[in-house]
Amino acid sequence: MRKEPIETKPEFRRHEKIPVTILESYEMVSKAVASEIADRIQKNNAKEKRTVLALDTGNTLAGVYREWIQSFRRGEIDFSRVILFAIAEYHPIEKDALQSQQRFLKENLLDHVNLPSENTFFLDVDGSKKQVEKQLREYEKRISDEGGIDIALAELGSTGHIGFNQPGTQASSRTRQIALDEALRKEAAADFFSEENVPESGVTLGLGTLLEANSVILVAIGEGKSKIVRKTVEGDLEPSIPATNFQGHEPAHLYIDHGAAESLIRVRQPWVLGDLAWGEHRKYRAVIQLSEETGTALSRLETIDFTRNHLAGLLRVSDSADSLCEWVADELTSRIRDTGDFFEKKKVLIFSPHPDDDVICMGGTMQKLLARKNRVDVAYMTSGCVAVFDEDALRHLEFIERIRESLGVSDKRVTGRISELSDFLKKKKIGQIDSAGIQAIKRIIRESEAVAAIETLGIGREHAHFLDLPFYQTGRVKKDPIGDEDVKIVLNLLRNLKPDIIFVAGDMTDPHGTHRMCKQAIDQALLHLKKRPEVWLYRGAWQEWDLPVVDVFVPVTKAEMKRKRLSIF
Repeated sequence: MRKEPIETKPEFRRHEKIPVTILESYEMVSKAVASEIADRIQKNNAKEKRTVLALDTGNTLAGVYREWIQSFRRGEIDFSRVILFAIAEYHPIEKDALQSQQRFLKENLLDHVNLPSENTFFLDVDGSKKQVEKQLREYEKRISDEGGIDIALAELGSTGHIGFNQPGTQASSRTRQIALDEALRKEAAADFFSEENVPESGVTLGLGTLLEANSVILVAIGEGKSKIVRKTVEGDLEPSIPATNFQGHEPAHLYIDHGAAESLIRVRQPWVLGDLAWGEHRKYRAVIQLSEETGTALSRLETIDFTRNHLAGLLRVSDSADSLCEWVADELTSRIRDTGDFFEKKKVLIFSPHPDDDVICMGGTMQKLLARKNRVDVAYMTSGCVAVFDEDALRHLEFIERIRESLGVSDKRVTGRISELSDFLKKKKIGQIDSAGIQAIKRIIRESEAVAAIETLGIGREHAHFLDLPFYQTGRVKKDPIGDEDVKIVLNLLRNLKPDIIFVAGDMTDPHGTHRMCKQAIDQALLHLKKRPEVWLYRGAWQEWDLPVVDVFVPVTKAEMKRKRLSIF
């Protein structure tokens, strides 16, 4: 989505205190990190040496582990000499619990490669406080006995935490048990279906342990991480940001995608760092950012505003500050598209990752499309059932039972099934996956809400298409990778509806990756079409577009906004 290159010359990196590799996408980051570590493993194998890895968990690193599995299946990597230490674990937690980091590593890596079980070590400690402390000291000793960590791979957390090393962690800290702070518990809440279900503590390798590793690779993905990336890479050493302890630490390296790089100076304001080529889009972006950052309207920007903000170079390639600002204002105005400016009598298909993204992000635009006599269909790609509270599902079951009674329906199969589902919810354990029946109830709740929403805007229920893509049907926040069946379902819909234009969610910062994965399924399906529809990207659920990258602005009237709100609520 970037319209200009990212500068890579040394002068543009001079504020970066940790080496950073910026790649275009999550997939490219995963491949690069997987390849770098795999190369080191294979080099050690050739010398008949072991490789000691310390591995983190989470959706961000799942892509790396998938790459390793594929490389192993192709015979390109051998894990038989690898020693693995887990970086962190919740405490207390059963080792086979859905949220267990031990289970994550087994399901996403260990069950698929030839890494011997006797070479894997996890932080599954138990017992009294003294017993736990003893087990953690033994974990540290085991790492030391193996010669220390060769490569530590971890996600850069939203607060700059690494593993469970939270803000305030000392650089000398060792493997220990800690109470999880509010930020970490909120971050984990979705995995446990509620913040109150998140364990109160965790065990983690300390910063001191990780800093002793021969190599530390950190990974951050998406615009939601851009601010903490900037603070980690360009900010001062701060106890409140644990990752800043890796500044100036030669073995450390950060891999990020374009989204996570957005706040770095060489990406956001490269003109501050050195001379560069001034393409049309870079000029446009620089003037808009200047207006936003100075709080000065375009029409009031003066030459001194440019020179004070490192933009004298831009003025040298422009006629004047006034002509430059006038051009940007005209360009912005030309991108406003009201009802009468939209295409008409076209077949439009809106892809909504969850059964609410359409109206939240496009409720006003959808009304304008209808006003222009376009046929508007909405494809809900996943059920969104994970977002439905158990209490709501139970209330709907009670509603069905009362309706049954009021209609005098006495079918024992119905009453038995309602009772069975209700009992499941009442006895459900913390973090337990919903049964297939409960998932179906929750799916239907979301589908009925989606239909009611588009009907509020004037779209009939016959134009709602519920794809229920298989990758989402795990019953938990962690999803399967996009598969052939997901792509086939999307492709069949495209072939049946033959849309002229499709709208696709472009907010890749969805914390659980569903939006990104849905777009991946659409992109793959489009490759199979000879005649492809025009593709528009929309945002709004997780973040808005930055002004300079917006191609079309859609003004919404007060009446349209009222209908949009009604459709959402």
